Amino acid sequence: MTQQNTNDAIRTALGKMAAGDLTEASTQLLAALGYRSDRLLNGQTGNVDRFLADFEADNADTRSEQDFRDSAKEVRILFQFTDTEIAATGQRMMFDAEAFSAGNASSFLFAAVQLRGEAYPRGQYAAFTRELNKRFPMPIALLFRTAANRITLAFVHRRPNKRDPERDVLGSVSLIREIKAVDPHRAHLDILSELSLDRRLDWMRQHGRAANFDGLLSAWLDALDTEELNRRFYEDLFRWFQKAVAVAKFPDSATKTVTPDEHIIRLITRLMFVWFIKEKGLVAEELFIENLVGQLLKDYDSVGGDSYYRAVLQNLFFATLNTEVGERRFSRENNDDHRNFSVYRYRHEMAEPDRLMEMFTQTPFINGGLFDCLDSFDGTRAGGVRIDCFTDNPRHRAGYSIPNHLFFDENRDDPGLITLFNRYNFTVEENTPAEQEVALDPELLGKVFENLLAAFNPETRENVRKQTGSYYTPRAVVDYMVDEALVATLVQKAAPSDGNDDSGQERLRYLLDYDVADADTLFEPAEKAAIVRAIAETKVLDPAVGSGAFPMGVLHKLTLALRRLDPLNELWEELQKELAGRRAMSAFNTVEQSERNDELREISTTFERYRDSDFGRKLYLIQNCIYGVDIQPIATQIAKLRFFITLAIEQQPSADSGDNYGIKPLPNLETRFVAADTLLGLARPAQLSLGQTDAVKELLRELDRNREGHFQ
Repeated sequence: MTQQNTNDAIRTALGKMAAGDLTEASTQLLAALGYRSDRLLNGQTGNVDRFLADFEADNADTRSEQDFRDSAKEVRILFQFTDTEIAATGQRMMFDAEAFSAGNASSFLFAAVQLRGEAYPRGQYAAFTRELNKRFPMPIALLFRTAANRITLAFVHRRPNKRDPERDVLGSVSLIREIKAVDPHRAHLDILSELSLDRRLDWMRQHGRAANFDGLLSAWLDALDTEELNRRFYEDLFRWFQKAVAVAKFPDSATKTVTPDEHIIRLITRLMFVWFIKEKGLVAEELFIENLVGQLLKDYDSVGGDSYYRAVLQNLFFATLNTEVGERRFSRENNDDHRNFSVYRYRHEMAEPDRLMEMFTQTPFINGGLFDCLDSFDGTRAGGVRIDCFTDNPRHRAGYSIPNHLFFDENRDDPGLITLFNRYNFTVEENTPAEQEVALDPELLGKVFENLLAAFNPETRENVRKQTGSYYTPRAVVDYMVDEALVATLVQKAAPSDGNDDSGQERLRYLLDYDVADADTLFEPAEKAAIVRAIAETKVLDPAVGSGAFPMGVLHKLTLALRRLDPLNELWEELQKELAGRRAMSAFNTVEQSERNDELREISTTFERYRDSDFGRKLYLIQNCIYGVDIQPIATQIAKLRFFITLAIEQQPSADSGDNYGIKPLPNLETRFVAADTLLGLARPAQLSLGQTDAVKELLRELDRNREGHFQ
């Protein structure tokens, strides 16, 4: 069967999931993938309470069990899949119902769950998957269906217990998350097709694996491997990058400051950020559909024209994402507006400017520096330069052209950038060792950055990589480094109550281990409070931050610890107010005192609004704890980008434009991630070295106020 035929069969089966009986519709979807069996479990009613009682866990009545009980409406075990079915190459085999064996560890269970809510975060799907898997000796492939008819497939990786080889440990959970039953994304169809039994059997033959349980398990793990997905995407993106560098044109004034390679890399990172936040519904989908947006531009030419970048993307980048909602307007095209980079331009190129403005208006003010226009305020005659060339003056953007076909070309082997993005599924949540969504996550930006930097000079690619030190650290290595650094720090700052550092370190490792459930029960209330305070006082500096892998790993682990120790953010909120209160006490004038009072009110508002979210945890960790330096300015830019995304995903949009659509603008991170050479020392001013005079103290206070004010 061809991939197109398989995709069509999957699409049809998904459509039936929208309204059909859970058992019947789920079985038909699995049959479209080639998985069938008559090894059925009789007497399974689907009642959640009965299911949990019939398949009782060793550690029952946990918080995760209660969450599942509250969220699940129905649970069905569909069938058991064993070596016999695998060896039959997917053909239907007939067995008596008694052939089902709950103790057969070398088999797969397929089960379906109906959830009450319309959508769930990735972590909740992972928790549900572990909750069901811990009740059986064999792995379970789960199909979740939400009230909004979104389908999620989940599979947990199991590994031998290091202490007891007879038992398994539930490791990371792989997810294909929230597939639309009606009108599914092309990337979701392709991923499901890769999981089909025919495709997995082909893989097993190519890799010399037997057609049995172990062979199919290896084949599934390969299909769910996000590294392979990232590799394919990068290969496609690199081909586009090479084409764009050759085709796009930039003015002489711009290329003297920034190379064409850097221009294209900056375009990729800006558009990828937009693509990620589009997944949160923060950018109008219509802006990236050529048939729709082409009608809104005058004389749109998909092959020879270049108006899309100017009239749509530049206005989205600079006049929308970088401008507060109430201040957005078109340029008056006079001297006051020629160098105002926060106004819309190119009205004369728009057939329907009001309709385009309506689309732009749906996007909140994001801030954060990524969408700062890099044109200098000074005119070109005064020595200023045009890099982004966002100007009303045609003479100042002469020679700048990024053709429309670079974005929308439908060529299968040489697609445009937006066409390419549409072929993949993106997720705004970074994968962790505990949860992996089969989609492109923000960590991909780091890999793209590292590889594209090496491509600055095609003839000396390796030399460029060595000159800049641009090597990407694998996630497993980062995770190990983060754990070692945090455990060593926290055990000193928050000594265990029993005085046993070895015991304290072991418990901290459990606290930072994604796979250990209920790790918070290992700590007494006083220990929890001490660790939360120690986290608030921790400072983390990466002197060669690259694209932010290490500080992002730190952020994930500290957020995990805070979530486990302080689930309602009560201790964390009190500490943030205490820190702000200290700053208020050190204020020396009325303006400062007013600013500190505003900060205290802002902290209360943040935690009131995001009580059950990681937003407050992440925001104040970034504000007070995490720093990075890199010699490559574009590296720090991408590190900031990843932190922007991780804050954006924790917020829920609203319909109120007066409230910036419910989105808190991102902080400025220029004082957290700095471009500099950490191998070079700085000359320390004599007045700072020799004594803390009143003038020096006031200067230091002024610097601190400016830094925090800029962050806010």
